Amino acid sequence: MPLPPRILLKLSCPDRIGIVAAVSTLIAELRGCIVEAQHHSDVSSRRFFMRQVIDTAEMNLTLEQVRERFRPLAQKFDMDWLLRDEALKKRVAILVSKQDHCLNDLLYRWRSGELNFELAGVISNHLDCQSFVAWHGVPYAHIAVQKDDKAAAFAAVRRQIEQWDIDTIVLARYMQILPPELCAVYSGRIINIHHSFLPSFVGPRPYHQAFERGVKWVGATSHYVTAELDAGPIIEQDATRTHHAHDVEQMIRIGRDVEAAVLARALRLHLEDRVFVIGNKTVVFAA
Repeated sequence: MPLPPRILLKLSCPDRIGIVAAVSTLIAELRGCIVEAQHHSDVSSRRFFMRQVIDTAEMNLTLEQVRERFRPLAQKFDMDWLLRDEALKKRVAILVSKQDHCLNDLLYRWRSGELNFELAGVISNHLDCQSFVAWHGVPYAHIAVQKDDKAAAFAAVRRQIEQWDIDTIVLARYMQILPPELCAVYSGRIINIHHSFLPSFVGPRPYHQAFERGVKWVGATSHYVTAELDAGPIIEQDATRTHHAHDVEQMIRIGRDVEAAVLARALRLHLEDRVFVIGNKTVVFAA
């Protein structure tokens, strides 16, 4: 099977002299052409991070043969690494409750091809978005969450995710707290949008908290989900201006646009393998 036109290399390893030179030399020996390169050396963790896109027009190899040639180098430098077809699409499930502004934005970007992913389906604990999702021709799984039996609901959610063979889960204003075991199984693959500029205003009703504090900016944060509520590694953030004349409902309306934009940007960064997690922080190589 021939190589795809471009392949993506993503790696991290303990920082030391010679990493870039060794990788570049090997790619040149394989007659690959580096068309995009980003590097970062993190002082606190003493780790090195790299993302490269390689044009394969002159490479007379298969993708597996390229991986085989790269493995000795990866072992030498103790690398965590990924080498894949740059055009490969991740399989995504979107989880939503009642508010559909982030879902609507993601569906538009998916249908238009602006975001390159394979949408397996939408899961919701309500029926509010069912007809809208059906109009897009996307499967919709309604899994109600009962207060006295959440474990059963999340077992059903997990079964649906496994049935769809999901790579990435997006919480597009899904107003339920995922159980720790689901967070662990899909660690680094669940992306949430929180409607505040974290770490401020964690938990429910952040716009109401912001209103009570009289803030002059409202924001949104997209982060990877962990067992600790709204405390996972941050991928993307943004904020917009507000003032004393805005009531809570006006602040919510202003914030919706920020939420949708921040979630879409975070998902794009994840889909393109531009995000590295270091403990509770991230290194993000911008597009």
